[in-house]
Amino acid sequence: MKINRLLSILVCLLFSAAAHAQSNDSATVAAPETQREIVKTGLNFGPLPAVAFDADKGFQLGALLNIYDFGDGSTYPNTRQQWYFEASFFTKGSQLYVVSYDNKFWIPGIRFSTALTITNDKAMDFYGFNGYQSYFDHAMVDLGKDSDDMYFYTPKYRINRLAALFKADLIGRIADSPLQWEAGYHLSYFDIDAIDRDKINKNKDENKKFPASEPTLYEQYRQWGIISDDEADGGLNSTLRLGLLYDTRDKEGAPSRGVWAEAHLTMAPKWLGTSIPYYKYSATLRHYLPIVDRDRLTFAYRLNYEGSIGKDTPYYVLPYITTMGQSYDRDGMGGFRTIRGLMRNRVQGLDMASYNAELRWRFVSFTLWNQNIALGLNAFSDGTMVTRAFDMSFSRTEADFSSREEYLSARGEYDAYMDRGLDSDRPHITVGAGFRFIMNQNFIVCLEYGKPVGKYHKQDGNGAFYINTGYLF
Repeated sequence: MKINRLLSILVCLLFSAAAHAQSNDSATVAAPETQREIVKTGLNFGPLPAVAFDADKGFQLGALLNIYDFGDGSTYPNTRQQWYFEASFFTKGSQLYVVSYDNKFWIPGIRFSTALTITNDKAMDFYGFNGYQSYFDHAMVDLGKDSDDMYFYTPKYRINRLAALFKADLIGRIADSPLQWEAGYHLSYFDIDAIDRDKINKNKDENKKFPASEPTLYEQYRQWGIISDDEADGGLNSTLRLGLLYDTRDKEGAPSRGVWAEAHLTMAPKWLGTSIPYYKYSATLRHYLPIVDRDRLTFAYRLNYEGSIGKDTPYYVLPYITTMGQSYDRDGMGGFRTIRGLMRNRVQGLDMASYNAELRWRFVSFTLWNQNIALGLNAFSDGTMVTRAFDMSFSRTEADFSSREEYLSARGEYDAYMDRGLDSDRPHITVGAGFRFIMNQNFIVCLEYGKPVGKYHKQDGNGAFYINTGYLF
């Protein structure tokens, strides 16, 4: 499996380099000798196959494409405009589609960014709320993988989710300073249900199939009233986002010095069409510190805080981290874009704090086929924690059940579940390392591995290997 992944990346790098070399029609401008960097012009293309595997979703097969427009080269290594396309398919029925566009010159003095993403996930991760307060039965998961007599237990922590997200953001500079304003409209729709057992059990031996008699965690949360009926199936979110941005980075794709800080307010009122109104805020600080000049060694860190105003935030928006500008919304705490090595969406709460810290070393830089190439290594530590809990009270009454026995049984299962978890969350910490292939300061392919550490590390999974694009931040 890992050999196939590495081979696919090798093929991708060679193909991408050739595509870049062939697609750049504009003449390159010679850079200063001390810089040893070719100034790119025109259109540059970065294609990449998307190959991965998940025991419940199957093989991921797809492709992505970055298109960079450097114009006459005066903005290099930053782009004038950029397109991103991705289409991925999973052998058990899930799909991912992404189209995004970023333009800095279409509207004078204003950056315009838009994106549309559609994910149809037949086995989306769902581990409950408030981190360690929701117990993850890692022993049963491992037993299902290792024992021939035990069915796969991972579907216990899966849901069926369709998510469609659209956004349009504007960013403009305030006077002649690094301070900028941000304003955007974000529309999202979620359709959520329990897993389709026929899909999950497809091609599995009879003794490994997830049984109908075993409820998923999502189904239990609904029975206990932790997830209320009015929001259990998802809903529509029509939101306005306002923010302030402070940016002194030397370049966007692979910065080596400067500060990138943002503060956002998300408003989803009922009058705008939102199913369940809510209000959120966020603040993010990213800092890049050069240790050895010319991008050779850089220390970078990111601090983030996601908060909810009030307690009415619907559960299906909790996994998402607030973004504006070129980035588009992705699932939250856990995974490549947030906390590497942590299970996807392991940590969800009304308020969450997180950090990422890494040392980035470019150990070689050279030109090949008229392209600027660099190879890098990085070592990192990521962490997160719920700071204000989502309400996990048992909110059903005996009248909600067909009999007193059914009510007492549900209450007993709830009490047993809550007893296994902690009274509140603790820090979730991961460590890891990675490799970067960097072309023209923007097209970046990464291979990274992260692993949870600490007293409760088994609650966070066994670690994860990623093949993806770009830097985390």
